[in-house]
Amino acid sequence: MTTAAMRKQLIEYLADADDKKIKGLYSLLEDTIQEKASNDLTDEQLAFLNEERRKHLSGESKSYTWEEVKNRIRNRKAS
Repeated sequence: MTTAAMRKQLIEYLADADDKKIKGLYSLLEDTIQEKASNDLTDEQLAFLNEERRKHLSGESKSYTWEEVKNRIRNRKAS
């Protein structure tokens, strides 16, 4: 069985599993889940991104389309 098939079966199983089994599986995987969470952004990084997003949405900062970005990079290389 491929890992993709295993993942699909696990997802289907978890969707209908009783609470006791969910809690048991979570306890078994909790350390791994916490490790993944610790690799996420720091509070400082998240605050920075949120501020930049706020500026973008409010129009306080200049935004560029993907085409504009590519053209700017190409123009810098040509200089």
